[in-house]
Amino acid sequence: MVINELIEVAKAARENAYAPYSGFKVGCALLSKSGKIYSGCNVENGGIMAICSERTAFVKAISEGEREFEALLVVGGKDELIYTTPCGYCRQFISEFCKSDFPIYMYYGDEKLEKKTLEELLPESFSL
Repeated sequence: MVINELIEVAKAARENAYAPYSGFKVGCALLSKSGKIYSGCNVENGGIMAICSERTAFVKAISEGEREFEALLVVGGKDELIYTTPCGYCRQFISEFCKSDFPIYMYYGDEKLEKKTLEELLPESFSL
């Protein structure tokens, strides 16, 4: 897996974020088992619900036929990058498509990179 490429894709996706209400821009890069990388950014709106970068990337990948994934990398912050994890809604969404050992990386600038598994971020997830 090429972490540096995921970082660059996620940072570029963050630039496309639409966050006029919170100012908090998030980008991510989702690596599929086929080797393709899908990007996502958050898109806010003045209504009830916005969409997060992670769900954006997963929906793009799934809509193109992907069903197996290797890793996710997330970047976020208002001005500079800060430690940003997927929200609870996204964690549950990810659990629909990934096993508990799925790696999620949080990159927050100056070579700061942390890896957690989905299980660590979402212990005792809900499943039907």
